[in-house]
Amino acid sequence: MRVQEHTITLAEGPVFYRSARPEESAASRVESPGGGAPVPLYLHGAPTSSDDWIGLLERTGGLAPDLLGFGRSAKGGHLEYSPESLADFLNDLLSKLAVEEVQLVLQGWGTAAGVLLAARYPERVERMVLFNSVPLLPGLTWPWWARQWRIRAVGELAMGSTTKTVLTRWLRRGATNPAAWPTDRIDQTWNHFDQGTQRAILRLQRSADEEHQRVMAAALESLRVPVLVIWGEQDPWWGADVLDAYAARLPEAQIERLPDASHWPWLDDPAAIRLVASFLGAPDDH
Repeated sequence: MRVQEHTITLAEGPVFYRSARPEESAASRVESPGGGAPVPLYLHGAPTSSDDWIGLLERTGGLAPDLLGFGRSAKGGHLEYSPESLADFLNDLLSKLAVEEVQLVLQGWGTAAGVLLAARYPERVERMVLFNSVPLLPGLTWPWWARQWRIRAVGELAMGSTTKTVLTRWLRRGATNPAAWPTDRIDQTWNHFDQGTQRAILRLQRSADEEHQRVMAAALESLRVPVLVIWGEQDPWWGADVLDAYAARLPEAQIERLPDASHWPWLDDPAAIRLVASFLGAPDDH
């Protein structure tokens, strides 16, 4: 399927998203992306964007927005950056696009936003896929650099001093496949890693307090939809303890561990794309 790019205005700011549908339905892409059926909705983590999902969109179709604060969507300092505010943003976006029901595919901070969307608006979510996700649950420890971002002034200094070389090293460390982060993808991510995105990341990280951990745990436990968890076991930041914490709150979930994949499993192992396509009921790829 061919992936198209769109920019709309939502809450007086721009929102960028990608979409893909069978070519014969091209005329209806923007007005009614779902055509009445559940639409795959892909939600990225930080510091990336909907660019993460192009390969999966080509395979399954669906929608992939740049979340507020990331990519080409609005990044204003007046905006709130928390899982709750992103869930409300997603609900508004789906209403704007006349999409009634979705199949969520989530990674990183996108998981926090998507799980809260499903808990708040269960009628909107038909099923869910979780990739390597943030440790926003009680009892889990964040990496040292994420804890550093929570400290006022220290976080701003660390974020502002990030160079393209440092960002490149960080992104490529989260992949086992050398082709996962080619130069052009690095360039695009760096171009979007501006003050607005840095501010959004800091505010998201600082929202990860004990209350948000309890809310996330309760939201996961409230889910009553089929869930597939795909975990890259080579992830240098979110380890087996994070997967176990999610699995404990999703006892009916299907768990797929990919031993040779890392933080973005579908970029490392084609098996991840096949698993998602099968779980979402996408047509066979010929």
